[in-house]
Amino acid sequence: MTDVAAEDGPRIEPSARVLLHDLAVRRDRDEWIVGRMATRTFVALPAAGARALELLGEGRSVARTAETLRAETGEEFEITDFVRDLAALGFVARIADRPLPDAEPPRASLPWLRPRHVRFALHPALAVLAGVLLAAAVAVLVRRPDLLPGYRDLLWSPHGSLVLFSGAAAGWALLLAHELAHLVTARAAGVPGRMRLGTRLQFLVMQTDISGIELAPRRHRMTAYLAGIALNLSVASALVLILAVTDTGTTAHRLLAAALLLALMPLPFQCMVFTRTDLYFVLQDVTGCRNLYGDGLAYARYVSRRVTRRLRPGRSTEAGDRSAEAGDPSVPLPPHERRAVRLYSVVLVAGTAACLAFMAAVTLPVDVALLVRAVRGLGPGHSLADTADSAAVLVTLGGINVLWLVTKWRDRRSRSGPSSP
Repeated sequence: MTDVAAEDGPRIEPSARVLLHDLAVRRDRDEWIVGRMATRTFVALPAAGARALELLGEGRSVARTAETLRAETGEEFEITDFVRDLAALGFVARIADRPLPDAEPPRASLPWLRPRHVRFALHPALAVLAGVLLAAAVAVLVRRPDLLPGYRDLLWSPHGSLVLFSGAAAGWALLLAHELAHLVTARAAGVPGRMRLGTRLQFLVMQTDISGIELAPRRHRMTAYLAGIALNLSVASALVLILAVTDTGTTAHRLLAAALLLALMPLPFQCMVFTRTDLYFVLQDVTGCRNLYGDGLAYARYVSRRVTRRLRPGRSTEAGDRSAEAGDPSVPLPPHERRAVRLYSVVLVAGTAACLAFMAAVTLPVDVALLVRAVRGLGPGHSLADTADSAAVLVTLGGINVLWLVTKWRDRRSRSGPSSP
């Protein structure tokens, strides 16, 4: 819980009763996850905090809640400060006869889509069907390994502009379907969810905020996290089965092979857990960490500062070790989280360095070479088809880079602005 000064919060009398908003509670190991789905605000409370919340929800006054906790635990609790913290989180609707101002809830994507409309997304039969489809595709590939696509399958037409635009359209359609799978599955569990563009290192991505899924049962959480990957695998499996009965060498076969490759291409990216992909949230849930990325980043920065101190000449090693140990952000974490955070910090640093190195060594030179070739293709002496292909490259690369810059600027502004959490 955050510390809020008394003068900054509402006045709370010992005899005051508190009316809470509609809150959801789920036990997680030795803590309780408490959240308000309307505002997508969540917090982890110890057992005493969850009990205090229960007593306040029953209509007991602040003083009576403190007395009950003291009788049950033998310890004193500052319930007034606790209620003030709850009010700062937006969990309190009224204190005594004074209603508290409420923040406007964030907008959800596809608000007309109700949980009853998509309840099927959480049915176990859907997972069985996806598994059967995948098994059938694997069996076909074992018998016909020639159906496995290669990068040349993307070049299904001699016209580069047609290949580029069709690939971009199909890729973004699959990306939208991937994120819709997350949204639909979360909505089936009662979580609003919101889709938007974002950035991960040098990547422009579409992401879906389903933070309320933390309050759902584990099976529902895992289904929501893995729904996008399952959709990609199901689409790829269906394409393999259709390819098996399509004549090779035809335009239809080439288009299907290109679509199969586009469906499979995002899957290796999901293994890059240092960029908070779908598998990152699975890993965070399995390890029981509250904020694996944030804690891992803080620990990596701490280690970096510690190494820098050791390399400075003339500094006492013993004093440096004591001050560094005092600043270790992983020390307050529970033992299981501390181990996971320290291991993840290694993956985070190594993966980020590898991604940035790949961008500098491969991505940027390739982009520059494509742009130079496209500009040259617009000059005199080239055919109409070459000019169209060059224009397509310029429009596509230019549009993606502009969109990446705008999205990056928006993300940084939202993090640094006065309204950011």
